[in-house]
Amino acid sequence: MTPEPSAPKASPARTPDAYLILLALALLAFAATWFVTPGRFAVAEGADGRTQVLAGSYEAADAPRPAPLLFGDEDQAGLIGFLFEGLVSGDRNGATIGLMAFLFITGGAFGVILKTGSMERALHAALYHKTGAPKPGNDALPAMLFVAFSLGGAVFGMGEEAIVFVLIVAPALIRSGYDSITAVVCTYAATQVGFATSWMNPFSLIIAQGIADLPTLSGLWFRVACWGVFTAAGALFLWRYARGVRLKPQSSVAYAIDQKSRNEATTAAASGLSFGDVVVLLSVAAAIAWIAWGVTTQQYYLPELAGQFLALGLAVGVLARILRLNNLTGNDLVEAFREGAMQMAPAVLVVAAAKGVVAMMGGDDPDAFTVLNTALNAAAGFTAALPDWAAAWGMLAVQSVLNLAIVSGSGQAALTMPLMAPLADLSGVTRQTAVLAFQFGDGFTNMMTPASAALMGSLAAARLDWVTWLRFVWKPMIALLLMSSAAILIAHAVGYA
Repeated sequence: MTPEPSAPKASPARTPDAYLILLALALLAFAATWFVTPGRFAVAEGADGRTQVLAGSYEAADAPRPAPLLFGDEDQAGLIGFLFEGLVSGDRNGATIGLMAFLFITGGAFGVILKTGSMERALHAALYHKTGAPKPGNDALPAMLFVAFSLGGAVFGMGEEAIVFVLIVAPALIRSGYDSITAVVCTYAATQVGFATSWMNPFSLIIAQGIADLPTLSGLWFRVACWGVFTAAGALFLWRYARGVRLKPQSSVAYAIDQKSRNEATTAAASGLSFGDVVVLLSVAAAIAWIAWGVTTQQYYLPELAGQFLALGLAVGVLARILRLNNLTGNDLVEAFREGAMQMAPAVLVVAAAKGVVAMMGGDDPDAFTVLNTALNAAAGFTAALPDWAAAWGMLAVQSVLNLAIVSGSGQAALTMPLMAPLADLSGVTRQTAVLAFQFGDGFTNMMTPASAALMGSLAAARLDWVTWLRFVWKPMIALLLMSSAAILIAHAVGYA
């Protein structure tokens, strides 16, 4: 299908870009090192072999230790060198080096998969008759798409990729009697529900668990249950909403905006799914099963996951050439891999900048003198006055507010989990619950913050402005936050570990 050629651009968000926010944090961290006395904690190895911060063991240094203005060293990054230090931090199994390699390879593999057009044609077959006319009155279809895209968010961390699908889904749904809001909810919003409740998302969960020193994909079944409950609730809500719009189109807050799309004749091609498309889709499904098996039974982590995604990209590329999908040449596939990898560069830089900020404050080692440990001790003193259940909910609130500005899951994990993980130890909250609070806070508010490029791009693809979207989404957001609060309290009550 040829995308709509003239989708208007969304109004520019007034919220500062994530890079500007991180630069401001870097300047703030630099200033803090001149005035805040760093501190450290005593640590001990727990029964499970995990390093734990000992409550009441905080020790302050003699005086502040200002960060250098320029380059710094291995112990403390300088202001000018903080980004470089963030880029070279970690090892093959973590941020930033290992994560950077993983993101580039995974992005390239997805570039190849999307280039074949198989996913677009699968959606087209679900939305259109063979004649090219849209399928009317299929109220279950938006809900089914919601489940499928929620699964994509949970397994692969889909987000920006949804923009392409909005371009395809929105015109078909509008001409079938629904509205542009339905299209954004069943694609982008669904990916964020899956993203927030994922049990294997490599872009947020695995990173956060690694920083929190938790086994990869531990606590899987509680998260699977959360995904099922939240996805089912979202699908049911969308079914009722979409059906109401089809029966009474004027009830949609986007009714006037969608008028142009309703009047336009469809130019969609009606080629349907080919044998090659089916083979590619089955290959992707097989790769998902392979990745799930490897992570859950073989403890695969970033190096192995990157290899699996590369294998998937290579396999799909070979199949595309043999089966002549989209008449792709070898050069076309290489270009698709390159473009997909390049799209991951912003996420890499966000993670690196966040790690560099932490390095400028002395790092995140609990038994070294760092400004971060001083902040942790202050936060622990505040939460000590609260019941432990309130501390657990407070983590969700803090992560939700932070995500309004820092929309990168990887970046938010790198910036907050070094603080939240030991804070959980000091507050009587399990680290698994702290990671769950990060997931919920990082995922759900992506549906409303104008700082999210994926949200604004999806709204632009649907020809929907942000204010109109906000008029719709604020009520579902309240429901999601209430549900996530209940899930956090349940996780704390059962000692989720």
